[in-house]
Amino acid sequence: MLGPTAHIDTFTRDNLPPIEQWPEFLLDGFDYPEHLNAAVELTDAMVDKGFGDHTALIGNGRRRTYKELSDWTNRLANVLTEDLGVKPGNRVLIRSANNPAMVACWLAATKAGAVVVNTMPMLRAGELSAIIDKAEITHALCDTRLMDELVSCAKTSEFLTSVVGFDGTSNHDAELDRLALEKPVTYEAVQTGRDDVALLGFTSGTTGSPKATMHFHRDLLIIADGYAREVLDVQPEDTFVGSPPLAFTFGLGGLAIFPLRFGATATLLENASPPNLIEIIEKYKATVCFTAPTAYRVMLRAMEEGADLSSLRAAVSAGETLPAPVYDEWMEKTGKPMLDGIGATEMLHIFISNRFDDHKPACTGKPVTGYQVRVLDADGDEAPRGDIGRLAVKGPTGCRYMADDRQATYVQDGWNVTVDSFVMDEEGYLHFAARNDDMIISSGYNIAGPEVEAALLAHEAVAECAVIGAADEARGQIVEAHVVLSSGHVPSDALVKLLQDHVKSAIAPYKYPRSVVFTKALPKTETGKIQRFRLKA
Repeated sequence: MLGPTAHIDTFTRDNLPPIEQWPEFLLDGFDYPEHLNAAVELTDAMVDKGFGDHTALIGNGRRRTYKELSDWTNRLANVLTEDLGVKPGNRVLIRSANNPAMVACWLAATKAGAVVVNTMPMLRAGELSAIIDKAEITHALCDTRLMDELVSCAKTSEFLTSVVGFDGTSNHDAELDRLALEKPVTYEAVQTGRDDVALLGFTSGTTGSPKATMHFHRDLLIIADGYAREVLDVQPEDTFVGSPPLAFTFGLGGLAIFPLRFGATATLLENASPPNLIEIIEKYKATVCFTAPTAYRVMLRAMEEGADLSSLRAAVSAGETLPAPVYDEWMEKTGKPMLDGIGATEMLHIFISNRFDDHKPACTGKPVTGYQVRVLDADGDEAPRGDIGRLAVKGPTGCRYMADDRQATYVQDGWNVTVDSFVMDEEGYLHFAARNDDMIISSGYNIAGPEVEAALLAHEAVAECAVIGAADEARGQIVEAHVVLSSGHVPSDALVKLLQDHVKSAIAPYKYPRSVVFTKALPKTETGKIQRFRLKA
C-alpha cells in the first residue's frame, strides 16, 4: 500500500506498474517516516547532526562543506520553485558531467519535490528527445558547456518548456547561478512521501524504446543504509572517488548518496580517466574508489611505476566482471581485497558483494543484508548448486518500470529476474557466468565469455581483452577473442597459437578462442564497461 504523496503533478504515481506486477519488497530493518525528502536527509539533516564544517564535495579545485552545500541547494531550490515554476512531481532533467554543480542541482530539484532524470553529456538530441517524451519532462537544467543538443531538442519538444543553464565550473556565471545569488539560504523543502518517486533511472544499453526505472525517496536511503553501511562501513573520515557518471544509479549512489549519508567527502571528476583518478587518490588521500576492472589494471601498472595508492581501503569493482588475475594482483600489491559486486539499474545499486572479511577471486560474493537470491533453470525453477542459470533477486529495492509492458518479464512470482547468468556454489557464493545475451553456445556447450577473458588476462602478452560469440556454420558459434597486447608484444600467428594453448591449459580446452583478433583498443562506455555489442556488430 502506497503512503501519502506530496506530488501535485501525479504523472509518476499514475504510471507506476500495477501493484500485482511489483516484486515482493523486503523492508524489515528499513524503517522511515511516512514523509521523507532524501535531499534534506543528505544536506540540512547532516548540518543538524554537526557535520556543517566537514567537507562534502571536492571538484574543480574547490572544497565545499556540508553547510555550504545545504545553503547552495536551498538557494537553487528557491529558484526552481519561485522563478521556474517547478511543481512537486514535475520531471526535471539534468545534463552535466560529474561536478559539484550537478550534485547541487539534483539535490535542489529533489528538495523541491521534483522527479529527477540525470543524463550523460554524450547523449545527442535524438536520445534526449526519447527520454523527454517518455517521461514528459517539462524542465531541464544544463551545464552551459553542453547546451547545444538540449536546445536543439527543446525546439521540437512537445513537453520541454524550460531549459536553464548552470555553470559546471567554479565560476557560478550562468543564468541559474545568477538567479540563486538573490535567494535566501533557507528553504522549506517539500514534504514528499517516502513512497513518492524521486528518481527516474533510464537503463543503459536499452534496445527499442528506453526503459525508465522508478525509485522512491526511501530507496535512495536504503542503498546507503544497506550496502554502504554494511559492506563499506562508511565513516565521516572517508573520501570517495570514482569513474561512473552520476547519470547512472551506480555513480549517483557511489559518488553522492553514500558519502553524503555518512558525513564523508565526495571528489568529483569530469574526466575520470585512470591517470586522473590516480592523481586525485594521491592528492586527497581517497579511501573508497568505484571503477571498472580495466581502470584498476592501469592503477596496478601505475603502482609499479611509483604511484602511491596506499590510502585506498576499499576498491569497489562493478560494471564488468572482475577477472581473478586483477583481484590476485591487487591483493598481492595492497594486501587488501578488491570488492567485486553486482547491481542493476532496476535494483538501484549493488545487491551481491564480497566483504572485507569474506572474499574470493572470480567470485561476486553473497547477497547484501536484506536481499535474497536464487539461480533459475530454463523452467524457472531453482537450479542445482553448480549449474548456470538466470539470477533472480528480491529485497528492499526492486524493479518498477514506468508505463512499460516489460515489467511483466523482469518481475516473475515476486522476484526480479535479471539479465545475468550466475552459478551458486555449495557454500552459497555467487559466481558470474555471463550476461544472458553474452553466453556463447558452441557445438552444444555453454561457454561464459568472462571465464575465457580471465584465462587470457593471466598471460603477460594480454593487456585487455573481450570475448564474444562469432557465427559459425559448423558449430553455431565459436569463441572469438579481441585482444589488446601489452607493450613489447606484436601480433603474429605464433602468438595466436601461444594464447590458444595458454587458455587450453588454464580452463576446459573446448572453451579456447578459435578466433583471435588483435586490436589497438576496445570500445567502452564512459564507465569503462566494454561494449561487446559493438564487437559483435
